[in-house]
Amino acid sequence: MEQTDDAQEHSPKPRPVSRWTKLRRRLGWLTLFSLLLLSGCGFYMLRYGALPAGAIMQSTQIIDSEGVVLASVQGGVNRQIVKLADISPWLVKATVAIEDRRFYEHAGVDLHGLARAAWVDMRHMSKQQGASTLTQQLARNLYLSHERTWTRKIKEAWYAARLEQTYSKDEILELYLNQIYYGHGAYGAEAAAKLYFNKPAKQLSIAESALLAGIPKGPRYYSPHLHPEESKARRQQVLEALLETRQITAQQAEKSAAKPLGIRALPEEQVSAAPYFADYVKKIAIEKLGIDERLINEGGLRIYTTLDARVQRQAEAAVKQGLPAGESELQAALIAIDPRNGYIKAMVGGRNYRRNQYNRVFASSRQPGSSFKPIMYATALEQHAITAATRFRSEPTLFYFDGNRQIYRPSNYNNRYFNGEIGLRQAIAASDNIFAVNTIMQVGPEQVIGMARKLGIHSPLNAVPSLALGTFPVSPFEMASAYSVFAGQGRKAEPIAITRILDAKGRVIYEAHPSTTEVLSPALAYVTTHLLESVFDRGGTGHRVSSLLKRPVAGKSGTTDSDAWFVGYTPELTTAVWVGYDRGRPITSTEAHRAAPIFAHFTEAALADVPPSSFPMPEGVVSATFDPATSLLAAPECPAEWTTEVFLSGTEPTETCALHQDKAGGDPADHGGGGGGRSWWHKFRKWW
Repeated sequence: MEQTDDAQEHSPKPRPVSRWTKLRRRLGWLTLFSLLLLSGCGFYMLRYGALPAGAIMQSTQIIDSEGVVLASVQGGVNRQIVKLADISPWLVKATVAIEDRRFYEHAGVDLHGLARAAWVDMRHMSKQQGASTLTQQLARNLYLSHERTWTRKIKEAWYAARLEQTYSKDEILELYLNQIYYGHGAYGAEAAAKLYFNKPAKQLSIAESALLAGIPKGPRYYSPHLHPEESKARRQQVLEALLETRQITAQQAEKSAAKPLGIRALPEEQVSAAPYFADYVKKIAIEKLGIDERLINEGGLRIYTTLDARVQRQAEAAVKQGLPAGESELQAALIAIDPRNGYIKAMVGGRNYRRNQYNRVFASSRQPGSSFKPIMYATALEQHAITAATRFRSEPTLFYFDGNRQIYRPSNYNNRYFNGEIGLRQAIAASDNIFAVNTIMQVGPEQVIGMARKLGIHSPLNAVPSLALGTFPVSPFEMASAYSVFAGQGRKAEPIAITRILDAKGRVIYEAHPSTTEVLSPALAYVTTHLLESVFDRGGTGHRVSSLLKRPVAGKSGTTDSDAWFVGYTPELTTAVWVGYDRGRPITSTEAHRAAPIFAHFTEAALADVPPSSFPMPEGVVSATFDPATSLLAAPECPAEWTTEVFLSGTEPTETCALHQDKAGGDPADHGGGGGGRSWWHKFRKWW
């Protein structure tokens, strides 16, 4: 027992665990726990982590009222997204064969290819080996930059794995073939097929598919336009890959290699079917509808518009015909609006968009001249200041205004006057300035400005007598808007260009709801229109083009030292035409007559399929026959030169002419003269 006790007394005692050892153990457990946690998080992220939002840029399409694509707003990107079923299977097979033969076997990252690439990179001490799968390339294009770093490579692999878990192989191929760059601004198979072969991707042959599949590796180097020999060699390489993967036979490969492709020449400049209108649509979408500019440029929107491509072609043809090639600096603008709904049907902002993109339709620096007079006359008719029976002398006249402190001396074109009294219809047809100024002095320029504002003219206007002659600049857009109210029977429809906008997924993000507002009585609009039809009668300023028009038309010309206008309309179409020089250079007498033929040629061509129709007479309009010498209702004894006109109800003459009754003898009362116009003749004419 003693020995045992001694042995126990002398046995070594266990050493106490040091603080350092405890710390190491804790760190070890913590490291193990962290590794397990990171592994778990990594597995969770790999399995369930959300992919970032991918940015597939695609061009926005501007579409006319009949579904015709007018333009693509690319913002540097030409892309049209299509389904995989709408891409030639030969392009799919060629792409897989040359880019990623193990595409259907790997899970996003080809480990064999990755190991080989790493070995090559280490040997050369560089990051020059690619070995990216199609899925990795897609991940890079969608989510990453193209810098060659290991960090990017790791992210690329992770995104590729998530893509494989999220999408099927066919969905990945569809994304890839809509995303990849094919050179010359074309992104995706559809844009590339149209760029190089002028056909949809669905119709690509084996040879065409082989050429396209070879381009993405070096879009510039393998461009058939820039390097045709290298492109041909690359196509052969793709055909061999197809042959090696047994996608085609040797006979097909040989035939495709020898087949000439007929590659489409690159256009010098992409100009839309209606370039000035396309620019206007983009501006409206951004500035008025609040659509983000980047979304317009890259979001693949579909913007449906009011323009009619056929009518637009007729407008461009009329402008081209009306401006001789030798007068290269002479410019023109044309805008056509459907007065029934405000739809802009055609827009020409100049004679050559490639040379000058300035849209003269909205240039508010041009005096409208006499084309402004109908606005003034409509004001006077509405205020009962004048009627169709009103007469003023056409002769040089001084007008005093501003409390008789100022004098205005208007003159007629070439100082031609009738030197006698004329009526309103004759004054409008001949564009008599003296009659116009007499009228504005009767109604007041402030009232005319109020009318202009109601009709849609917002440019600055001063309340002075010269306003009657169109001395304050306005734009063709404003003039077409104003005249559309006359054509629309007094109803104003705000001009619109966009009917609806769809996003890339087909969802409606904007839809127009056009409406009209009555700003003039239908009767006033009709009386004004009826008077403006006389412009095309003999002696009218539009008579020289009357033979070109096969339908009822109303309108008014306007000429200044530097501007020529014609604004006119039918019940279906209002058109404003301006001709002149950008810098306000004076126009010649020949150039002053260019606007009317453009209007006439365009109107008839644009409405070729529309049967002629008259302007309907509404309630509130009466017709009366009167003696122009007296502006009183005609009596049987009056000379044969009677005039029949339309009036706003209540403004027509009510007294019968007594002048000729007295000369013929007899009792004026028998004929209604001076007695309120109650003769049998007056009753008959009123009934008629």
